[in-house]
Amino acid sequence: MKTLFADLAGDLNGEPDHGTPLVLLHGLTFDRTMWRPALAELAELDPGRQVLTLDLPGHGGSPAWPSYDLESLAQAVYRGIGEAGLQPPVLAGHSIAAVIATIFAARYPASGVVNVDQPLQVEPFVRLVQSLAGPLRGPGFAQVWEQFEASMGIGLLPSAAQELLQSSRYVRQDLVTGYWREAIDRSADELATMTADGLAAVRDANVPYLVVAGHDAGPEYLSWLNQMLPQASVTVWPGSGHFPHLAQPRRFAGVLADTAGWPETSR
Repeated sequence: MKTLFADLAGDLNGEPDHGTPLVLLHGLTFDRTMWRPALAELAELDPGRQVLTLDLPGHGGSPAWPSYDLESLAQAVYRGIGEAGLQPPVLAGHSIAAVIATIFAARYPASGVVNVDQPLQVEPFVRLVQSLAGPLRGPGFAQVWEQFEASMGIGLLPSAAQELLQSSRYVRQDLVTGYWREAIDRSADELATMTADGLAAVRDANVPYLVVAGHDAGPEYLSWLNQMLPQASVTVWPGSGHFPHLAQPRRFAGVLADTAGWPETSR
C-alpha cells in the first residue's frame, strides 16, 4: 500500500502482529526503492512481516524541507510510524539514515536498530566535510560529490543493483548540504558530545543494535563502539562497499528476518 505517512511517502506491507514491524530508511541521495531486492528475499524468508519503507524529506515522493536537522528528521519518522499505526519497530537505516534511526531509538520507543554501513564516531567525517565546505557549497560541488560516490564501491555491486541505484539518485547540492549542514556548521566536539549523549540513551534503554558493514572499521573504532554501546554487535561483509544490503540481499533479508523476535524495550 503506497501512501503518505505524516507527509513522508512510503509503502506499508504485511500483517500486524506478525513479528516486530520493520521500518526501512534509505541513505542520502537515494530513495526507498533501494530496499526492493532485500524485501523480495524477505517475502520468502519471513512472509507476512509488516514493513514500512519511507522516503526521507527531499527524496522520492516526499516533499523537500527548507532545512534538514537530524533531530527533526527522526521526529518526522516517528510521526510517520505513528500514522502507520505500527508498534515500536526495528529500524534499519542505511548511511546517514542509520544516524537518524539511532537518534530515533534514543528518543522514542524502538525494538532495535540495524545500522547499514554507518560509522557512529563523528569526528573524522565532520573534519572531512568541514575541510570541503567551500567546494560543497560552491561551484565545486559536482567534483567533490564524485569523490564521495567513488568511495562508495557502487561498482562492486551486481549490475542490476547498480542500475537500481542509478534510477533513484537525487544528487542535488541543496539536498546534500542541507543534510550535512550540522556537520559543516557545528564543531566536531559539540557533535561528538551530542552523539555520546544519544548513544548513552540507546545504551541505557538496552535497545538491540546491529551493524552490518561493508568493510572492517578497525580495532580502535570497535573498541570505541563497545565502550559507547556495549550491546552493539558488528558483522562485516567484505567486498560489499557501502551497500551490503544490495551486494548480498538474501543474506541481509536473513538479518531482517532474525529481528522478528526483538522485543520492545522499556523506557
